[in-house]
Amino acid sequence: MYKQRCWDYFLFRPISCNKEKLKKVIRGKSILITGASSGVGKELAYELADVDCHLVLVARRGDELAKIKKTIETKNARVSVFQADLRDATEMENFLSFLHGLPHGLDVVVNNAGLSIHRSINDSLNRYHDFTRTMAINYFAPVQLLLSVTPHLQRNKGHIINVSTINARLAPVPYFAAYQASKSAFDVWLRSTAPELHAQGVSTTSVYLPLIKTPMIEPTATYRNLPAMSPGYVARIICKSMYTKKKTYQPWWFIFGQIASIFLSNFSGVSTKKRGKGR
Repeated sequence: MYKQRCWDYFLFRPISCNKEKLKKVIRGKSILITGASSGVGKELAYELADVDCHLVLVARRGDELAKIKKTIETKNARVSVFQADLRDATEMENFLSFLHGLPHGLDVVVNNAGLSIHRSINDSLNRYHDFTRTMAINYFAPVQLLLSVTPHLQRNKGHIINVSTINARLAPVPYFAAYQASKSAFDVWLRSTAPELHAQGVSTTSVYLPLIKTPMIEPTATYRNLPAMSPGYVARIICKSMYTKKKTYQPWWFIFGQIASIFLSNFSGVSTKKRGKGR
């Protein structure tokens, strides 16, 4: 445990968030957080609870959203919650209708909802639905959402913050085909549309993150002892991006990870070829 804490401290240097700058930028604003019932979304909502803003929280688990709302409403933020599975066409349409009914629209969209799958290709042969469901929440849902609310963001000179993964910028790795492909798809979509959005006064931030200690990693036993960011740490990164409006955030060591991933990918390819020749 001590060794793990040392690694966490080395890889994830302390990050500070200037609460006064944050309050100045988002006071009176409407902020949408998807995937808000647990993990990063939940911690982000709590980080913003002391600010006089309007938090719009959406997730599948309405009971958890209700608990978060009850806690936050004892503080300064106003909270609206909406239970919806954004992969479901009807529930998405109902949610979009709700958003368009907001008096002043949206100012900030934090795309945080997501699904990760760790599975080999051989174990996926009869599981095509793994690919459709990861694309549904990691790509199609945020695209549909942003296409619908972009007029709000243009009018309010808003901000889109995408909670992404370093895997989207690394060489492809085995066992993560469904996850990496879907997260990369939305990453490319946002970076492709960013110049147009910027020209219309809409800021975009892509937050590239490594492993995070959330319920999503629990099914994979090997992750439990690996260095990982805490949801609260990530929430502070997102809060800071709300006032700095930097285009990207990535860990300080990310460049070394990119180099290593390319090397390992090439090495894996060479190893595979050698094994093939020996047969």
